Amino acid sequence: MMQKTVYEDYKYCIQDVSRVYVGCKYTLAEFLDEDDVLFKFRLIVERYILPEADGQDTLESHLYYLTPESFAVKIYQRIKARVRVSVLQEKKGLFGRQKREYVTRQMSIDQLTAIPPGEKERMGMVIQELSVSKLALSAL
Repeated sequence: MMQKTVYEDYKYCIQDVSRVYVGCKYTLAEFLDEDDVLFKFRLIVERYILPEADGQDTLESHLYYLTPESFAVKIYQRIKARVRVSVLQEKKGLFGRQKREYVTRQMSIDQLTAIPPGEKERMGMVIQELSVSKLALSAL
């Protein structure tokens, strides 16, 4: 019998008292079927985000190519979304050598969409996680 290994890193939903954290490797269709994600959050994605995107797009690629003019940006602003990204950064290593390593940062949706996709690629940006406010979700 052959075992199949499934890579599920960055496909998760975690909640704390004030925020919901979602891994960005979910496709939008998988996201809607995930029972661990708050119903209200799934409803918002289905009604407001999915009409602008394809269900086969990952949350990561959707956020990566999001433009400031998009209606989805207004929705993300209303639910106080933040994105955790990793970017390549030059650092001085041992004996003065330059080395590149990934550094994790938190960004608002406005900060993320202000960077064009070409610049994101140059920075080596990887979008890891989307977090939203529970209070803002309940108010929308």
